Amino acid sequence: MAAQQQPGGPIPQVGMQQAATLQQQQLSQQQDFDPVHRFKMLIPQLKESLQNVMKIASLNLGHNTSIDNGIKSSDASVQRFDKSLEEFYALCDQLELCLRLAYECLSQSIDSAKHSPNLVPTATKPDTVQTESLSYSQYLSMIKSQISCAKDIHNALLECSKKIAGKGQQQGIL
Repeated sequence: MAAQQQPGGPIPQVGMQQAATLQQQQLSQQQDFDPVHRFKMLIPQLKESLQNVMKIASLNLGHNTSIDNGIKSSDASVQRFDKSLEEFYALCDQLELCLRLAYECLSQSIDSAKHSPNLVPTATKPDTVQTESLSYSQYLSMIKSQISCAKDIHNALLECSKKIAGKGQQQGIL
């Protein structure tokens, strides 16, 4: 009796394992695009690269000192300092890009919160409506005001460009 399979035994476990694996893959893909996570992943590589640069610089300095003192000839192969330094700078550039991207994401999030601080509820059940969210009519009026503001800015820029173009033509005539 212990060997009998109960309904819902191993089959749902396989489905749950596949779902967990799928969630882990999605999480890792999201983390690949997260600049803060990428930054954290690059820091150990940067430390290792800096240690490598210092080690090669030390070895090259010792090698050049022994050549200057006449102890060794210049035939011995030494590691290339410029290659290790280039690797270090490449990692620094990647870190800079991650920080810039994270800053842009933060700026965009702050601007989004400033210009549209409340969300429209997506739930259709009345008991799940949040007190902080906007009603649909409030959301529409907010969007209409934003469109109106964008049109005003567009018109002001067009007027300005026409004035600049008109002044340029007048100066060309004189």
